[in-house]
Amino acid sequence: MNSQSCSTAHDSSRCGRLFVISAPSGAGKDTVLGCLIQLCPDIVLSVSVTTRPPRAGEIDGVSYYFVSKAQFEDMIISDEFLEYACYAGEYYGTLKKPIEAFLREGKDVLLEIEVQGAKQIMSILPEAVTIFIVPPSLEELERRLRGRGTDSEKQLAVRLKTAAYELMEKTNYDHIVVNEDVSRAAEEIMSIICR
Repeated sequence: MNSQSCSTAHDSSRCGRLFVISAPSGAGKDTVLGCLIQLCPDIVLSVSVTTRPPRAGEIDGVSYYFVSKAQFEDMIISDEFLEYACYAGEYYGTLKKPIEAFLREGKDVLLEIEVQGAKQIMSILPEAVTIFIVPPSLEELERRLRGRGTDSEKQLAVRLKTAAYELMEKTNYDHIVVNEDVSRAAEEIMSIICR
């Protein structure tokens, strides 16, 4: 496969396409998406809202919109989310208005969301193209999670249990991409987006 960039720009006479990417924690999704954005600079990466605290290097409005639980719950009541879910005790959600605006403008949009949120998107927008990134093996997934050095043994056990559940859901997605090599995984996703 070539490593040329992909243009996903469309004329404004047609709606953009929605792409949903999910992966278990530790599958390397963020690294693959970073590479993908280099290959497909025209695609719009949706910024999610979360109640979890920012990690080192994360920027509000770029990495996520960081809000309190009370603010998030007010946004739920106001019907501001396309989808939302609670994951590891924190809320995550996708704002409805920006996504709808980008799609109306003919721009392709990429949602990076977990399995619960993806199920909601699949039910309300069945035309969305869904992609699930998997690690080469559960052993490699555990190695990557341990390598982060950010979780206690208890937290690690919860993440691995959640990952096992999420991996069972992969058959509900249109495409499954194995992240053994970041560049190859990104190029495979690019080929799906550029069809």
